Amino acid sequence: MKAGQANEYPWHWKAADIDEWMTDLVMRHDGAKSTLRAYQGAVGMFMDYVLNPVYGWVEISLERFGTHPTPILHDGNRREHLVDYEGEADRRPMTREECQLFFDHIDEHVERAAKRGRKGDLTAYRDKTIYGWGLRAPEASGLDVVDLYRNAKAPHFGRYGVVPVRKAKGTEGSGPRRRNVASIMPWAVESLEDYVVNIRPRYGFLSHPASWLTERGGRLRVRGIEDRFALYRDELELPKELTPHCLRHFVSAPFPRGD
Repeated sequence: MKAGQANEYPWHWKAADIDEWMTDLVMRHDGAKSTLRAYQGAVGMFMDYVLNPVYGWVEISLERFGTHPTPILHDGNRREHLVDYEGEADRRPMTREECQLFFDHIDEHVERAAKRGRKGDLTAYRDKTIYGWGLRAPEASGLDVVDLYRNAKAPHFGRYGVVPVRKAKGTEGSGPRRRNVASIMPWAVESLEDYVVNIRPRYGFLSHPASWLTERGGRLRVRGIEDRFALYRDELELPKELTPHCLRHFVSAPFPRGD
């Protein structure tokens, strides 16, 4: 929310300004519901920053302008309290039961391949790590091994606390953007660490930058990620509309992501 849109500077913003802004965006159909929530999230983080006593902006504002910013977002006007799911109707999140079935099914593939002594166990184990963050297929395909960082708010995850996506889906008209996806599922982090340390080296292409490789040593492409997901989904007879990104709404939680 820019000063020009509110006709006021931040130290004069009120909760009513958020209400009017959201109403205006909805009336103009300016973005999906999830985009509107992202806008609110950005404003909320900004307000948390300027109101944090550590930075002293309240005192500076009082000294210079005779007033100071106040909280403008509350439970009644935050986007996330208005609807349970804000994605497209045909892209619902996977349920807990579906996710349990999905990942248990991949584990069974790993166990069967390992017992037969076939290389397929590498492929199945790779697949389990790919889908643990609910990334879109293009985002997952573009990840490199170096795209793994610590998260100061989750030090117990080590270097696997944050997955930076360099070319994530941007808002309408903005093109790709960078975003950080925090790790929140301990089992996913454990699987990824095991994959990076023990499984990926078995592919034999140590100099390749890609996180996920094909058996021939190439980067696993978008079509491959989508096809593997569809294979497991169809074997379980889950709804056809489910895609890799449908996992995002299950593995996501209110957690600092640096988006």
